[in-house]
Amino acid sequence: MLDLVDKIEANMANLDQQMSDPAIVSDQKKMIELGRERRRLESVLQVGMAYREAATAVDEAKEIIDAGEDDELVAMAREELEKYEEQLPEVEREFRLALLPRDPADDKPAIVEIRAGTGGDEAALFAGDLFRMYQRFSDHQGWKLEVLNSNATELNGFKEISFSLTGDEAYGMMKYESGVHRVQRVPATETQGRIHTSAVSVAVLPEAEEVDIEIKENEIKIDVYRSSGPGGQSVNTTDSAVRITHLPTGLVVTCQDEKSQHKNRAKALKVLRARLYDQMMAEQQAKVDAERRSMVSTGDRSAKIRTYNFPQSRVTDHRIKLTIHKLDAVLAGEVNHLIMPLRQHDQEERLNLQ
Repeated sequence: MLDLVDKIEANMANLDQQMSDPAIVSDQKKMIELGRERRRLESVLQVGMAYREAATAVDEAKEIIDAGEDDELVAMAREELEKYEEQLPEVEREFRLALLPRDPADDKPAIVEIRAGTGGDEAALFAGDLFRMYQRFSDHQGWKLEVLNSNATELNGFKEISFSLTGDEAYGMMKYESGVHRVQRVPATETQGRIHTSAVSVAVLPEAEEVDIEIKENEIKIDVYRSSGPGGQSVNTTDSAVRITHLPTGLVVTCQDEKSQHKNRAKALKVLRARLYDQMMAEQQAKVDAERRSMVSTGDRSAKIRTYNFPQSRVTDHRIKLTIHKLDAVLAGEVNHLIMPLRQHDQEERLNLQ
């Protein structure tokens, strides 16, 4: 384990050397990749150095005790030994967690698709609440959000909305949001004051680049039509909306938010590529280890993952049985209250399976 700390230090030095190379400095894409890798290694090294400090202190204390040359030194060494032996198991576990292989898709941008489920208008309103929650979370993270497609309702909700999130670990953070989100509250239209339960599905996909997924022209069918807004009212007088059907898989993607057919086509292809990449990765994951297809690690979209209870200001994540009474904070974008415990649980599950 101590050798690993030395190797990480050497890798950090190598990255620093590369990032000071004028040929690489002029390559913005390469610099972004190296900077991302350096930040990742730096966080691992911090934990590794804490482990090395504790392990080295234990060894040095044992040497002093075994030598037994000075009673006062031996007494101090025993105190140090007790202190660091107590710390060592925890810092070693943290170091092992930090060393776990990362999902190669974690650093990719994320494409998020929100769809209203059971509950009619109330489900559409909650879909809008979730979109605004993720919008605020994106602002907190310093990510860029771009709406790809939306189908709004007259009550400021969405039957469906999809958007991309670009920034550090966008997919790595957001992937835990995939699943069915349930809301319990009294709808604005409810005159009897009764609590209704509605559901919204969220799918989070890693955005795939063209090098990840190649889409051939003869594999897709493209239809164009006029876009429409709430109530079917025409919002465009030209055939700018685009529907792309991927013939080999039957996947269908639509996009109508842009006035330009060309821009809608590009956005629809981006979503299609992400869905195909998600399918490919899911198939590979199933072959590698069926046990790892748990709700926490894959965001099983057929399962209820979270409940938002407005009367009790309570949010419950059913995957890890976590309940917090911070509903307002979560809806204001502080989704880390839920994502970080899920992430930690996922890492510990992976460590235990090794």
